[in-house]
Amino acid sequence: MPETLTALTRFDAAPDAEARRLLLSCCASRAFAAAVAAGRPYRDPERLLDAAEAAVRALDWPDVLEALAAHPRIGERPAGAGREAAWSRQEQAGVEEGTRRELAEGNRAYEDRFGHVYLVCAAGLTGAELLARLRGRLGNEPEAEWAVVRGELAAITRLRIRKLLGETP
Repeated sequence: MPETLTALTRFDAAPDAEARRLLLSCCASRAFAAAVAAGRPYRDPERLLDAAEAAVRALDWPDVLEALAAHPRIGERPAGAGREAAWSRQEQAGVEEGTRRELAEGNRAYEDRFGHVYLVCAAGLTGAELLARLRGRLGNEPEAEWAVVRGELAAITRLRIRKLLGETP
C-alpha cells in the first residue's frame, strides 16, 4: 500500500482527538479541525484535500484569526521543535537574510493596516517575491484582503495535509 494511503488509512481510523490534533498542525483553527475530522473516512487523499479546503473557506473570520495566530511572521525564523514550526521553516527557506529587515518593516505596516499577521503560502518563493506580494497586498481593501487571506490559508493547509500524508509536494 502506498505511503499516502497508509497514512490516510491511519488518519481515517484515528480517534477523534488524535485526528483533530493532526489537523491542527495543518490549520490551527479548532472549527477547521472539528469539521474535517467529522467528515471521515475520506479513503482518498483528494477527498481529504478538497474537504480541508472547503472547511478553510467556510471558516468564520474569528476562526481564521485563530489559525493566523499560529503562523509566524514572514521572514522571522519560526521557533519551536513541533511539526508546524518545522514546516514553517521549510516553507520560508527562500527568504534571504538581506530581505528579512524589509519584510519586518512590511509586516508591521500590514499588521497596522489589517490587524493580523501577513499570510502567504511561502513555499517555493524567494524573499524578494514574498516582499513584492506583501507590498502589493497593502493596497487591498480589507474585504478583498480577507478573501486573499482565506485563499493563502487554504493553500498552506493543502500543502501541509500533503506533508501529513507523507507526500512531498
